[in-house]
Amino acid sequence: MTMLAIVSVLLVGAAIVLAARAVALPRIDAVRRLREIASYGFAGDGMVPEIDQEPDPLRPLERWAQGLGAPLARRLQGRKAEELTRQLRAAGLYTTPIDVVLGYRVLFAGSVVAVLALLLATSALAVPIKVLIAVYCLVLAWYLPLVLLRRRGRLRLAEVDRQLPDLIELLVVTLEAGLGFSSSLRMATSRITGALGDELRLAVQEQDLGVDVRDSLHNMLTRADSPAMRSFVRGIDQGQSMGVSIGTIMRNLAREMRKRRRASVEERAQKAPVKMLFPLVFLIFPALFLVLGYPVVRSLSHAFGG
Repeated sequence: MTMLAIVSVLLVGAAIVLAARAVALPRIDAVRRLREIASYGFAGDGMVPEIDQEPDPLRPLERWAQGLGAPLARRLQGRKAEELTRQLRAAGLYTTPIDVVLGYRVLFAGSVVAVLALLLATSALAVPIKVLIAVYCLVLAWYLPLVLLRRRGRLRLAEVDRQLPDLIELLVVTLEAGLGFSSSLRMATSRITGALGDELRLAVQEQDLGVDVRDSLHNMLTRADSPAMRSFVRGIDQGQSMGVSIGTIMRNLAREMRKRRRASVEERAQKAPVKMLFPLVFLIFPALFLVLGYPVVRSLSHAFGG
């Protein structure tokens, strides 16, 4: 009963925290987005000082995580630190430092270990099995946040690849209408939404701060390093270096992106039968065999029994 009461209290507390976060989530996202914009040096109408005065419910937890992750971040150097930074950029977490991510991993692993220790303390399993379960859950809890971060970055880059052909088509139309490339990018920021829209707005803000167009595009490639984005940035860079018309470059990129999108759709269509095989074998076939085979087995058992 004591163990059940402890688990109930933990679940009720988690439900309250999640409910409070759901209520405050729109405001938290707006504040976080404006802070990211301000971190790039773009702020207008005095919005940033007002944001700093607003209380953020995630600040205490973030400071706690930063304190826990700072010692690990000092040891994480070289390629591992660069890889984690690249994953954070791909996931759209531009202003999140490495020590905060490591601190969240420590907090999550510690919480899982604490709950698991309470559960295993009252179980009747053997000690070696308890140790094995504890080690397995600890390793899983340590690597699960990193897996989720990589998945978020992979999905975000896939979204950028899906939206990039639409951007190129829009740039072709605006360039043929007589606008320059910078003006076309600026107009596209109001038409393109999602991950690619965020990247475009950051690139335009960098240009407003005096960064060259090519440098802002290279920075966008650094943040969202996907195959389609790489072709887009390198095509523009090579075209401007050789003096080719930007309209010709965009039309060639549009054709290439359409071919790439068609190939991607065909690839997903070819993978569909293989993906359907697993639920078919492990979920549908057993139930079908049970429904069709049970009457036969029952009839045979009665016949041989009689």
